[in-house]
Amino acid sequence: MATLFFSYFSGVIVLASILVVALRNPVHSALALLIMFFHVAGLYITLHAEFLAAVQIIVYAGAILVLYLFVVMLLNVKRDEHYHAQYPLGAVLGVTILTEALLLIVQHSFSKETATADLGATDGKQVLEGNTETIGEALYSTYLFSFEVASLILLVAMIGAIILAKRDLFEARN
Repeated sequence: MATLFFSYFSGVIVLASILVVALRNPVHSALALLIMFFHVAGLYITLHAEFLAAVQIIVYAGAILVLYLFVVMLLNVKRDEHYHAQYPLGAVLGVTILTEALLLIVQHSFSKETATADLGATDGKQVLEGNTETIGEALYSTYLFSFEVASLILLVAMIGAIILAKRDLFEARN
């Protein structure tokens, strides 16, 4: 039964991701992105990571998608007909990445013994019981620098979007 749910969620995620890139209307692309975010959350639930599923829905489907829609409406993005001339290059790159992924899957066997052995390694630390505690411990100890760099990149992106929007508004007044 778990395989059926995984197949459903992963299939919809792949199709919705293709639609995000392929649709010409930015709002329709955002709706496909919303479908993809919800199915990623469903995939997290099948992996018993309920906290990640909740964060996926709240942060990505809620905040990030709304921010994306505000930027699209603020910048008045129109359909770009020249964008779809890049399909051949995208197809070649997509086939290359798919081939690499299939080669990795064929070369490595993913057994339950190796997965549980990797999860059981604690390096002498106390094993935490829940998903939330484990994620918090990893983010604020082992991956603190990466977490801070990601937050700075998001801050720079937000400032860049504001500058682009304000520049267009300022030029429209003059």
